[in-house]
Amino acid sequence: MNIDKEKLESIEAKLYAILDEIKEYKKNIKEEIDVTKFKCLKTLNVDSGKVCSVAYSPDGKYIISGLSDKNIRMWDANTGECLKTIKSGHTGEVDILSYSPSGKYFISASSGTRPIKIWDVSTGKYIKILREHNRFKSVIYSPDGKYIVSSTGLGSIQIWEASTGVCLKILKKRLGFISSIAFSPDGQRIIGDSFDNIIDMIDVKTGKSIQTFKGHLTAIASVAYSPDGNYIVSGSDKFNLSHSNKYPRWDSNCVIKIWDANTGECLKNLEGHSDSVNSVAYSLDGKRIISGSNDKTIKIWDANTGECLQTLKGHLDRVESVAYSPDCTKIISGSDDGTIKIWGEE
Repeated sequence: MNIDKEKLESIEAKLYAILDEIKEYKKNIKEEIDVTKFKCLKTLNVDSGKVCSVAYSPDGKYIISGLSDKNIRMWDANTGECLKTIKSGHTGEVDILSYSPSGKYFISASSGTRPIKIWDVSTGKYIKILREHNRFKSVIYSPDGKYIVSSTGLGSIQIWEASTGVCLKILKKRLGFISSIAFSPDGQRIIGDSFDNIIDMIDVKTGKSIQTFKGHLTAIASVAYSPDGNYIVSGSDKFNLSHSNKYPRWDSNCVIKIWDANTGECLKNLEGHSDSVNSVAYSLDGKRIISGSNDKTIKIWDANTGECLQTLKGHLDRVESVAYSPDCTKIISGSDDGTIKIWGEE
């Protein structure tokens, strides 16, 4: 058998480079992060209106926030310094933000209006506008950064080419709005909640529903995939938007559910919030789930056992958005009280 020595050496060099990156990454992550010791480390005041959405950059160095005054602010995640204030040009509050996987771009939107905007992080200027849309509710990047996916208040999900801003296809249509969507880590599936309190899993290539997740009694406000793609977490609203008589009009026990992504089985109910759960997210290591609620708190859950490990208090109004830092050492939360809080160990 002929062996191309140069090719073999090239592959070997790439493997060693990847291993070095993994080692360096592990150095930056504490082996044991004690979330029971999390406290508010910094409070970032926006001074005008509410904080509707927050997101960490993929490298964890920056935080972006969408505000009710239609502005976007970029912050230094370490110092809490406001680096940029961007006038978004949106007609409503900026409640949708998402970084591209490369960290070079981010998308913004105002729920229920249009358009979607793609921004260059380095310049703070928008570079593309996605206009062929109406009343969208959620916008995200695909894991490889090649596509942007949006859901609408009219029950459709659209896929856009990120580099051109061209709408490539509509995956599905159904009654009612789809308020939250998430990509599987391999980019093959999309999950989205629906008008009838059900989560649909959709095959990206075929656009067909391949799995449904039933069990919520009230409207679903947020969904997220676990980093390994095996689990899904969903948070529910206090009120029911479905007109079906089989669901109660409201439920004081706003449940978070963990699902088996492969079977659709509900594995655990996480109970503890007393009002609507607006935002849920997994930590990058998959060990923790965080949730932000109208009850003004953030809860940290053990993703394996479902145990509530910590309740973070300090916001004076409802918590609209939460996010984990990429190194799993910090949490950010955005609230209607006009502040962003950074939480972690002192």
